[in-house]
Amino acid sequence: MLFLGIDLGSSSVKVSVFDGDSGRCVRSAQHPEHELEILSPQPGWAEQDPNTWWHCVQQACAKVFEHVDPQKINAVGIAYQMHGLVLVDQQQQVLRPAIIWCDSRAVEYGEQAAQELGEQYCFEHLLNSPGNFTAAKLRWVQRNEPDIFERIDKLMLPGDFIAMKLSGEINSTATGLSEGTLWDYQQRRPANELLKHWDIDTSLLPELVPSIGKQSQVCEAAAKQLGLKAGTAISYRAGDQANNAFSLNVLQAGEIAATAGTSGVIYGVSDRPLSDTHSRVNTFLHCNDSAAAPRNGVLVCVNGTGRSFSWLRQTLGEAMPGTKITYPALNHLAAQVNIGSDGLLFQPFGNGAERILQNRNPGARLINLDLNRHQLGHWVRATQEGIVFALNMGFEVLKSLGGSCDVIRAGKSNMFLSDIFTQAFANTTGAAVELYDTDGAEGAARGAAIGSGFYASDKEAFAGLQVLSTVEPEPQLTQRYASTYAEWRKHLST
Repeated sequence: MLFLGIDLGSSSVKVSVFDGDSGRCVRSAQHPEHELEILSPQPGWAEQDPNTWWHCVQQACAKVFEHVDPQKINAVGIAYQMHGLVLVDQQQQVLRPAIIWCDSRAVEYGEQAAQELGEQYCFEHLLNSPGNFTAAKLRWVQRNEPDIFERIDKLMLPGDFIAMKLSGEINSTATGLSEGTLWDYQQRRPANELLKHWDIDTSLLPELVPSIGKQSQVCEAAAKQLGLKAGTAISYRAGDQANNAFSLNVLQAGEIAATAGTSGVIYGVSDRPLSDTHSRVNTFLHCNDSAAAPRNGVLVCVNGTGRSFSWLRQTLGEAMPGTKITYPALNHLAAQVNIGSDGLLFQPFGNGAERILQNRNPGARLINLDLNRHQLGHWVRATQEGIVFALNMGFEVLKSLGGSCDVIRAGKSNMFLSDIFTQAFANTTGAAVELYDTDGAEGAARGAAIGSGFYASDKEAFAGLQVLSTVEPEPQLTQRYASTYAEWRKHLST
């Protein structure tokens, strides 16, 4: 029994085919091989064309289906970049480029709504300030592009758009709405009051379907484009960070997942409606939430983590044409440098407004650069350590809200491919890091298997998920990282 997972990121689309009987991924592919372009026509803006996403889905599926018969796919699951805004008209035509997660233009609209509605209302009902999330981005369109706003039939999150292209139907999930501050936790329904406050018709919200369970099915048009059977179930949908946690079997209160792709995230599951009145961390419905067993994901995000490292590699490659700069080569250079990078510090911001900094965007910074002592290896190591330190700031907030964890689960991918990064992460947070051979596309496929009813329980579904390795904190190293982290924090506001 085969299941297809689609993981829509801002860098690429990855798809995986998962064998439900063996509990293993049998084939994966991504498109494009290079990073997707993020359009920034004005400072602080970040946009992508949703139709480009669908093209990438088609191309990635074509690569996988060279080796797997698409007619044997039994269900489809979707993971997607969170917080984006996609707008379509009555003909399901895209009205403007999607305003994606790292776009900062809507901050003032979210902050104004928080003041007008009151912090007590926002944190009791939304568990977050409207900040820079999907709802605030819709408000920006209403105020700045009224002609487009008047033509809107439905608003969607990026994953809802992919589901629309697959099924011809428009729907969303409660977990998705919660990611956009469009969910009322007290009433367990859409946050109609926020939209009414902005004079936005609640009919723009899609119909809701379960995050895990039957949502829709593949239509004839999409079946022809992808090679799937018409009528194939679409049975799972979750934002990328909830899905990353799901893929690591992080489903119960007290469990924590981490990821460090373009952005970096620490994601803890709670059975309580936690909120941070400073909006440094955010709470959303977890994908397995239910009225009987509430599950919330408390999310710490740093926008510029993997992006900082990829920027460094890309910039070096452009400076040295004909030289292939690889991540393993950079890691090798960093391994020659001691913990603390000989005093060189790096702050990995500059990829949009940072929630951990209360929606400030101070830019990325190198600190204490000594042209006589520091070389490229110092810069590489300082970058990786700085990413860890930024994430640890959020982990400290998570612990202050009552969360605690001795173990953090992560997929062995992206920044966690680096032994230096993983060691720094374990010794700065003080938690053991369990590394797994899984990713978001496989998680979405596994979710499709659960949502379609193939598995009888979560335990059965995750029986094939095995730990590759565990990195434990070491007291001697923990002290050294703590000293460097304290120095890094001193420079944060200067």
